[in-house]
Amino acid sequence: MTLATSIINVPMKAVLRTLMRIDDSELSKVPMTGPLILATNHINTFDAPVGFTHLHPRSLTAFVKEETWDNPILGFLFNIWKGIPIHRGEVDFKAFQMAQAALREKRIMIVAPEGTRSKTGRLNKGYPGIVLLAIRSGVPILPVVFYGNENFNQNIRSLKRTDMMIKVGKPFTINFGNQPINKEFRDEAADEVMYQIAMLLPEEYRGVYSDMSKATTKHLCFLEDKQN
Repeated sequence: MTLATSIINVPMKAVLRTLMRIDDSELSKVPMTGPLILATNHINTFDAPVGFTHLHPRSLTAFVKEETWDNPILGFLFNIWKGIPIHRGEVDFKAFQMAQAALREKRIMIVAPEGTRSKTGRLNKGYPGIVLLAIRSGVPILPVVFYGNENFNQNIRSLKRTDMMIKVGKPFTINFGNQPINKEFRDEAADEVMYQIAMLLPEEYRGVYSDMSKATTKHLCFLEDKQN
């Protein structure tokens, strides 16, 4: 963690907590050491600054759409935060390699499988890139969700603080055994990851993953089960 990151994160966290009441108590479940893929939902522009500042001083990175660097202020922030630019809508091998390198450096890699902001807070379909990253790196996935910040614009117009909640789930790895890692497997495993995210959210936020009777875990291996 660099001095520049601390200079940015500490005052930004204070500003965010002035604008919002952020319940970050469950972040104590996030390990302070070792590589980790943090699988999250993506509501709006507050997800990233809250995540990066409230997980400080852990060393983090995240996939960030390449167009973000067109904005000088956002580009500066994500350079400080060591964001990984990614071309959306295509297989970006360079971004994937940078993510693997970050995990080898024992950093937290933040991935939003939905790929873009929902704005409403309701989950959209998840993409399978996170599955390949977890298998290739051998690093566990930890689901973490944010919600409440979708109300920020409405609240700020009424001069009200926004209540934002952070919830943390259980870590797991992707179990592929001897089966081929084909499209069917990747899609099934991605949906299982998304259902783990959905489980942490209130029902009204679950979107396309609202039917929890369809949730399976056949491709997931929970770390706490290994320890018992």
